[in-house]
Amino acid sequence: MIVNGTAYRTVWMEGNTVYMINQLRLPHAFEIVALPDHRATAVAIRDMWVRGAGAIGAAAGYAMAQVALEAPDGDGFLAYVHQGAAIIRATRPTAQDLFYAVDRVLAAIEKAPDISTARQAAVRSAQALADENAAAGEAIGRYGASLLPDGCRVLTHCNAGWLAFVDWGSALAPIYAAHRAGKRLFVYADETRPRGQGAQLTAWELANEGIPHTIIADNAAGFFMQRREVDLCIVGSDRIAANGDIANKIGTYEKAVVAHELGIPFYVAAPTSTIDPACPSGEHIPIEERSPDEVLYAEGLLDDGQMGRVRIAPSGSTARNPAFDVTPARYITAIITERGIFKPEHILRALEASGAP
Repeated sequence: MIVNGTAYRTVWMEGNTVYMINQLRLPHAFEIVALPDHRATAVAIRDMWVRGAGAIGAAAGYAMAQVALEAPDGDGFLAYVHQGAAIIRATRPTAQDLFYAVDRVLAAIEKAPDISTARQAAVRSAQALADENAAAGEAIGRYGASLLPDGCRVLTHCNAGWLAFVDWGSALAPIYAAHRAGKRLFVYADETRPRGQGAQLTAWELANEGIPHTIIADNAAGFFMQRREVDLCIVGSDRIAANGDIANKIGTYEKAVVAHELGIPFYVAAPTSTIDPACPSGEHIPIEERSPDEVLYAEGLLDDGQMGRVRIAPSGSTARNPAFDVTPARYITAIITERGIFKPEHILRALEASGAP
């Protein structure tokens, strides 16, 4: 995507260094950070400098390439690689793309006949994964744009745009494709507490793209759907189970239930790398629980122009902070992938399909 006249990907690798847009600074500052080794990249994933299913996957793939480049020659090479893989896997337990990336690059390393070839294979595998991620987002956009009529009013939750992927995104990709095709659209962006990805990131992306939008409180989504001011919903996903249940940012489930009650189409957009065929249903998806401080405090730009944090809860109160919830397949109209649009109960067919439009 274009930022200030320059084309960027969310995350990329040059030499041994991984570069990424620091999403903790957005929308108030646009900052590129350089991560010299796999431990630094793992911390960036864990602490959400980069976030979103596809971007996490690409960053994890690059981190694995860093592991291979850092690993010592000789008998300790594979042991170091497996230790690095364990560190990366532990960063975000719900994100299927992360595990897909680690396993894919690890397989490329293990198949290589020697250490030098293994290092080259790791870098090639990580780069191919990132390129495929960007291409998948573009294809999702082409398929999904057909679902958006001119004048459509769309509700989205969290951020599943290009910041959440290498480029294009998932849930926002159809919106971008439709907008560029000349369709008039309006987007309701849930603020997405507690980290505010909708207010901070989705709104920033939409503003850069010139798409009319408004930010709404999470609790207002049902209000606008009930008033028939929303024509359809599109969200992303961090893991899709074999039966079509999906895990996505906390708050997705309640939006899906309301949309179902009101007869409003509820679409999920995700690449096939997000599908976990070994996971039978949403009950088996591990749900990450993050620090209570994300709920007890709010962070943002202060009046003096500095970033700051303020406590919004009583000092004696505690908080629970699950990062994701599970939406059962029965509430999902269809899942948009880079290989086509599938009913949730048929999502495994996407793994067998080939090609993009």
